[in-house]
Amino acid sequence: MSFIRSLSANTQGVLCLVAALACLTLSDSIIKWLSPELPLHEITLFRSCFALILVLFMVRLEGGLQMLKTRRPVLHILRGSMLVLANMFFFIGLAAMPLAETVVLFYTAPLFICSLSQPVLGEKVGLSRWFVILVGMAGAIVMLRPGSELFKPVSLLPIMAALCYAAMTMMTRKLGISEKASALTFYIQLAFIGISSMVGLAIGDGSLDNYDNASLDFLLRAWSWPNPTQLQLLAFCGAIVSVGGYLISQAYRIGEASAVAPFEYASLPFALSVGFWLWGDWPDWSAFIGTGMIIGSGLLVFYLENRAQRKSIPRAQIDY
Repeated sequence: MSFIRSLSANTQGVLCLVAALACLTLSDSIIKWLSPELPLHEITLFRSCFALILVLFMVRLEGGLQMLKTRRPVLHILRGSMLVLANMFFFIGLAAMPLAETVVLFYTAPLFICSLSQPVLGEKVGLSRWFVILVGMAGAIVMLRPGSELFKPVSLLPIMAALCYAAMTMMTRKLGISEKASALTFYIQLAFIGISSMVGLAIGDGSLDNYDNASLDFLLRAWSWPNPTQLQLLAFCGAIVSVGGYLISQAYRIGEASAVAPFEYASLPFALSVGFWLWGDWPDWSAFIGTGMIIGSGLLVFYLENRAQRKSIPRAQIDY
């Protein structure tokens, strides 16, 4: 623990983010697995109810229920709404697309985050960070293979999710100055529960499910009570998404958005591995090249960040 605390704030943020992405990729896989059987609003409602139990435990560890008091409820509502929209766009796309390809399209998010961090947060985005992010985006383009079947209307959904996610991270950074990560995660789960309940009441009877489309079917399917196996998967999904949500809130709370964002790409190898294991989606050579470019860009920005910090410390203070 003392070693972690000795690292720079940005490095701690990066470590939190990578751990969060591993949790969230597993959660995404469970949702994709359940998508042919249960509607999206039902999955998110059950997932968030289970997650809220663990989040309340985290709140207790960080100081108790008084940590939930906030002076900026409107910003919490906007932040929660942005993440709900991001999840909706992402999972509707995921229902009709392979996991890894959906994740690749979602990786326009770091570019949006980096673009917004200077005008919104006033953070300095140097040329080196822009370079490595562009390298990562080039890797995503290599994986997309322009001209392939990915360029369908459904492939715009993960990009819309990325824009909503970028807006959410800007609000996380602003709220994180005065509020704990557990409080941020608590309000996110409340937003999911509230919006999923309203959507379920509005369209949960399945009367609008008249389309022969996997994405629309996932969104408009009628409510059906989950069986014991599905309930166990939803409970596990809720547990890991609460841990992932806490860690990702912590990542953008303590680290600069433009420094942490390039490591969003670390989710890609997780998605490739899980996609092959569960659905047999084996990437071709272009996917491997793109993955290498994406991971290399993340490692490079990690190196540049730590080198910059060492230069800012007087030589006498550096412990060799």
